[in-house]
Amino acid sequence: MRFLQRLERKFGRYAVPNLMKYVILLYAVGILIFSASPYAYLFLGLEVDQVLKGQVWRLVTFLIPYNRFGDIFFVFLKAYVFYMIGNALENAWGTFKLNLYFFSAVIFNILAAFIVYGIFRLNILGNFLMVVYSPLDIIYSSMFFAFAATYPNMQFLLYFIIPIKAKYLAWFNGAFYIYEIYKLIRVGFYLGIIPIVVSLLNFIIFFLGTRNYRRISPRELERKANFRRQVKEGLRYNSTGRQTVITRHKCAVCGRTELDDDDLEFRFCSKCDGNYEYCMEHLFTHEHVKKQ
Repeated sequence: MRFLQRLERKFGRYAVPNLMKYVILLYAVGILIFSASPYAYLFLGLEVDQVLKGQVWRLVTFLIPYNRFGDIFFVFLKAYVFYMIGNALENAWGTFKLNLYFFSAVIFNILAAFIVYGIFRLNILGNFLMVVYSPLDIIYSSMFFAFAATYPNMQFLLYFIIPIKAKYLAWFNGAFYIYEIYKLIRVGFYLGIIPIVVSLLNFIIFFLGTRNYRRISPRELERKANFRRQVKEGLRYNSTGRQTVITRHKCAVCGRTELDDDDLEFRFCSKCDGNYEYCMEHLFTHEHVKKQ
């Protein structure tokens, strides 16, 4: 977290406010492009060999989601949810951290594409794979995981009727990706796993990097154990540093407590002015306390 704070102090002024507006614009562009020309993805996917030949626009256009004309309603719905969770994260984290989270996912995808191409001469985010895997949609899932970790009890209306908390949707989404990975392994397409894993890598880094590890440190565990032991034994230290016994009940007449005898019972007197507690021996024999 300190590292992020240093980065924000140094580069925070370059962060793009309201980033989600420009991300949602990619969905609108996708609808227009693929409605006009369904095969436009041939010129937009992250074909590394073409990028190396000068088609640098592919470093950005591979994010445009492939949208079939009949999917417009779901595209608008997905874009709305994307916009909502993006703004919620920006309000919770600040503009710089949201920018860092989103663009790190984009950069991870690009680096993975170049590494795989350099080793296997394959384009894992190429033209045809762009139809199967929309990097923007996977980044959307990564942001939803972050949203669920930040607002776990936020409710969504599944099918506009069934209320369900964000944390449960995130678990379901994670199970879906595990199933997708299983299917890719089953057909032997191992490189297809890389876009999914890489896009979710920034959430894993976020989750691990924002945990409070101090609470599980040996010193903290020892402190908690000592505290629980003192609570159990009823021991505390007063202002002079001397141990005093903290009890739940004490007779206002004889001063006996539950530590003196396990069979003692205590009651408050309704006729006394104030919170005065008595053992059963003095409950009916004491002199009632009255305010002057």
